[in-house]
Amino acid sequence: MTGPARENHRTTAFELFFDLVFVFAATRVTVLMAREHGVHGLFQGFLLLALLWWTWEAFTWLGNQARADDGVVRGGMAVASAAVFVMALTVPEAWRDTPGGLDGPLVLVGAYVLVRALYLAVRFAVDGAAAEAGTASAAGDDEGARRRLGLSLATLLAVVPLLVAGALLGGWAQTVLFAGALAVDRAGTHLAARHGGLRVGDAARWSERHGLFVLLAIGESAVATGVGVAGRAVSVPLLAGVVLGIAVAVCLWWLYFDVVAPAAEHRLVRALGVIRVKMVVEGYTYGHFPIVAGVIVTGLGVQGVLARAGEGVALGGFYASVLYGGAALYLGGHVLFGGLMHAVLSLPRLLAIGALLAGLPVAIALPPLAALAGLALVLVVLVAVETTRYAEQRRDLREA
Repeated sequence: MTGPARENHRTTAFELFFDLVFVFAATRVTVLMAREHGVHGLFQGFLLLALLWWTWEAFTWLGNQARADDGVVRGGMAVASAAVFVMALTVPEAWRDTPGGLDGPLVLVGAYVLVRALYLAVRFAVDGAAAEAGTASAAGDDEGARRRLGLSLATLLAVVPLLVAGALLGGWAQTVLFAGALAVDRAGTHLAARHGGLRVGDAARWSERHGLFVLLAIGESAVATGVGVAGRAVSVPLLAGVVLGIAVAVCLWWLYFDVVAPAAEHRLVRALGVIRVKMVVEGYTYGHFPIVAGVIVTGLGVQGVLARAGEGVALGGFYASVLYGGAALYLGGHVLFGGLMHAVLSLPRLLAIGALLAGLPVAIALPPLAALAGLALVLVVLVAVETTRYAEQRRDLREA
């Protein structure tokens, strides 16, 4: 039916395709945020990002149990990819249906429920195959796996009515009900995990898989920015904005992949047993959400800058907030991740967060390109400081 995941089983090409579909859906959230253009719209976007993130994490844990490019797992993930793509198309209509055609919010909910049901069906098949073969599930003992599966099913059944009711009501009622559904989902998952037996096989695979998701998010955000300005006439302000936007994207990449990702992988590989599981759950499953969300929100800010480049107007509160706030959220995720993995706080990154938050009121009144240049300056200075400060650590990690 499907082969078990083994040590040194790295991310497959099929998983990379699966991740790309999820990242595309996540970056589509910026369309919703930009259209709503306010605090409510940002909250709506974060709710959708959270729903997508926890769903992706469920399949990532499944890949720890069985090969994703084999048998029933591959079939289930292929169908789930199509459903996630449908979600991506309907994300901009998640709260406000476009006249004509199907009801956008209900289609979104239906696709989401299908993805979650597919995950449970595949997991049931994998656990059954493991029990029939007489081998222990990589997710734990057979009895514990059955309890977790039952709790997950009960959680999904409790969540569906909240999502459907929210899609039908719309507005703030939908926001409250979607938030409630997310809270129930997280509570159910937490209860399921408490049954114990969770194990992490190849530690390096977790770092690789999440690193690829971050990389795809940075790349997709840059692509979305380029698509947004593709129809505009080429001008000096536009080119300057593009160069600054790419500089920001490169800094986001550098700050994660230069030292943070390899240091965390090295630490995870050396950890054993429940300590390793704790690091994966806290550092990757939970700790990476603000990192990914920060990338996507910062990308929305860059898109807003380029849309206004050369117009001679101030950037304004909304786009200044997502530009500087998104970068601060990204760096805050790094600080959280470092604290969870190494029990240390990065002073340079905390100072950079403080600089961004202090500069936000100024950025609101600045021309768009000046505000983007300010963000790029803070990130470049941070990269320069850390490149010098962690030169020896970087060398040791690469030699290792």
